[in-house]
Amino acid sequence: MIRKIIQIDQEKCNGCGACAAACHEGAIGMVDGKARLLRDDYCDGLGDCLPACPTGAITFVEREAAAYDEAAVKANQAAKGRPVHAGCPGQQARQLCQQPAAPAAPVAAASQLGQWPCQIKLVPVNAPYFDGAKLLIAADCTAFAYANLHQEFMRGKITLIGCPKLDGVDYSEKLTAILANNDIQSVTIVRMEVPCCGGLELAAKKALQASGKFIPWQVTTISVDGRILD
Repeated sequence: MIRKIIQIDQEKCNGCGACAAACHEGAIGMVDGKARLLRDDYCDGLGDCLPACPTGAITFVEREAAAYDEAAVKANQAAKGRPVHAGCPGQQARQLCQQPAAPAAPVAAASQLGQWPCQIKLVPVNAPYFDGAKLLIAADCTAFAYANLHQEFMRGKITLIGCPKLDGVDYSEKLTAILANNDIQSVTIVRMEVPCCGGLELAAKKALQASGKFIPWQVTTISVDGRILD
C-alpha cells in the first residue's frame, strides 16, 4: 500500500539516537552508528521522531510500505518490557490527582483572546491584527491543562491554536505565510509534553526558518498534570 512513512537521510544523521528513543513503536534503531528505519510495519506515520532529530535528517515520504501493524508493535513492546497501550502515548489514559484550590471569593477572570478566529486552519493569513503582533502558537490542550494560560501566555498576544494529530495537516506552510507577510515581533510556542504535540513545534520552527526573517522565539512545554516543564 502507498502510505506516509518516515525517511532518514543518512548523510544528515549524526548518530545521536534521539529519534530511536522517541520512537515508542521501536521502528527506528541504531545500525553502524546511524539511525535506520528497521521495520515499515512498526512506523505509525505520526512522526514522534521528527522533533527529536537535531539535524533535520528525518522527513515524511509517501511510498509503498507495509501497513502499520499495531499487534506486532504491542508484542515487540511487551517483549522488551515497555509499557503497552493502544495508539500513541498521548492517548494513554491516566487519572490526574489535582489538589483542590483553597476557597476564595469568586472573581471572573477576563479572557485574553485578542482576535477571532483563533484556529490555525481558519485564521486569515493577512489579517490586520497581525501587524506588529506578538504571536502565540498553542496546542489545543494547553488551555485546559494549564489553568493560567490566559494571563501568563495569551495576554498581549495574538493566539493561534491547533492540534496536528486531530487536524491531520502540516501547519508549516500557513505559518510561514503569516510570518513572511506580516510584521510579527515574536513567536511563543506552547505545547503539551505528549510526542504528537511535537508536530506543532516542528511546524512553527520550519515556518520561522522558511520566513526568511529573524524573529525571536521560545518554546514552553506543559505537562499533562498542568506543570511548566521548560
